[in-house]
Amino acid sequence: MPLILTKTQKAEKQDRSLTFRLVDFFCGAGGMSCGFSQAGIKILAGLDIEKKFKDTYVKNNKGAKFINKDITKYKPEQLQKSIYITKYDDQLIFIGCSPCQYWSKISTIRHKSAYSSNLIADFQRFIKYFMPGYVVVENVPGLLNAKNNHVLLGFLDFLLFSGYKYEYRIIQTDYYGVPQKRKRFVLIASRVSKQINFPEPEKNSNMTVRDFIGQHNGFAKIPDGHKDNSAFLHSTSLLSPLNKRRIQITPINGGTRDAWKDDSELQIDAYKGEGKDKIFKSIYGRLFWDKPASTITTRFIATSCGRFAHPDEDRGLSLREGATLQTFPKDYKFVGGLVSVAKQIGNAVPPEMAKRIALSIINS
Repeated sequence: MPLILTKTQKAEKQDRSLTFRLVDFFCGAGGMSCGFSQAGIKILAGLDIEKKFKDTYVKNNKGAKFINKDITKYKPEQLQKSIYITKYDDQLIFIGCSPCQYWSKISTIRHKSAYSSNLIADFQRFIKYFMPGYVVVENVPGLLNAKNNHVLLGFLDFLLFSGYKYEYRIIQTDYYGVPQKRKRFVLIASRVSKQINFPEPEKNSNMTVRDFIGQHNGFAKIPDGHKDNSAFLHSTSLLSPLNKRRIQITPINGGTRDAWKDDSELQIDAYKGEGKDKIFKSIYGRLFWDKPASTITTRFIATSCGRFAHPDEDRGLSLREGATLQTFPKDYKFVGGLVSVAKQIGNAVPPEMAKRIALSIINS
């Protein structure tokens, strides 16, 4: 039977959650901060090297400070002067969601992003100095599976040596309230809890595109290239004439480029030739209404970068549709141009997943 709380117990639980405080390292546009805030945790600060995330972060985290610093050159003593936090605070939470391109399966991205390969070690410096009660790390599964990876192993040894209990898992986000086929590495560590509680996975048939976007969910039918000047940002990229013809031919509700693979004008050179048309099959494809979306990446507004075409409208996803599939609230404010906001959305941790992690910490 589910646990039934009295009004007093519910109030005590909420009071307990409000005593937790969060510093969000590599905060980006604030997906983790958004989810933890929804769970009732106070957001103290977000730190990120990208200055263009500042306006989005501070607009959605009233009272929190955005620290625009390169963590490799930033010192814990400087953070302590910037915001009021103390060492050995049992209810202080540090989150580290470092850029994950280095651990991506795509080797060209890894080559370009070697800078990000050891940011966990820099995050570790801050944990060692402050010894917060809780630590959360979120990244791509490749962080765990990468060959010859001593970075994570060294971090885990550090946690144990420092008196932290930890648990990590590869989780599938559509089991945690996010309508995407997206796998993530999540680690939760605690210096104060006797055990680590992960949120329970939940297989929910409502984790589909249809349950989040579409006209029935408040998304008006729009053409490609539409610019929404309101805060809702239901804006889309303009398609080239060739891409417009491609999407018009692609069958609705999950169709792929098979529909035009034999058209010499429409077929892409990279996929011409026997067997090549099977490479990256989902590119230029439409989303399925009744399945989770593909992973929302930083380039989800481009139909040429994945299965990012609308299920039945002849266009790519809008900014707000991508944000909604990432589980950002519809009133979440994004600041920047089309490409910049798409990057903010695609880089973010889905807030619903973050909220469930936060609640598991509160309940521990």
